[in-house]
Amino acid sequence: MIKYNLTCKSCKHCFDSWFNNSKDFERLKKIKFLNCINCNSKNLEKSIMSPNLTKTKKKVILNSSAQKKVRKKILAYQKFIKENCEYVGENFVSEARSIHYENKKSKPIYGKANKDEIRELEEEGIQTNTIPWFDNKEN
Repeated sequence: MIKYNLTCKSCKHCFDSWFNNSKDFERLKKIKFLNCINCNSKNLEKSIMSPNLTKTKKKVILNSSAQKKVRKKILAYQKFIKENCEYVGENFVSEARSIHYENKKSKPIYGKANKDEIRELEEEGIQTNTIPWFDNKEN
């Protein structure tokens, strides 16, 4: 797959679009299957693309007083959660469902879940909260 910046020659609107390969753009343009998303014109041209460089993970250095205050507050929340909730780790989703559907009275839980799992829980009416979390190594 390749992404091109497209520019409409009629209204000068710029937008991005994905193609299977570089020849695919030319083929679709030739058979007039491409049009401006703003004015519907078929008078498009592809712009020069910058390469897609992968970003390296950089450790964020907290040096401003505001950043330090935020970090301190997050660590305080983490301490409160660890002292008052049960850590269920990777079992968070199944434990949350179990508590919700079986009407279990239990200690609040915390653990790990990905965005899709959180979305599914919310669709089921199971309320969750996501907070930033610092690993012990970073504390």
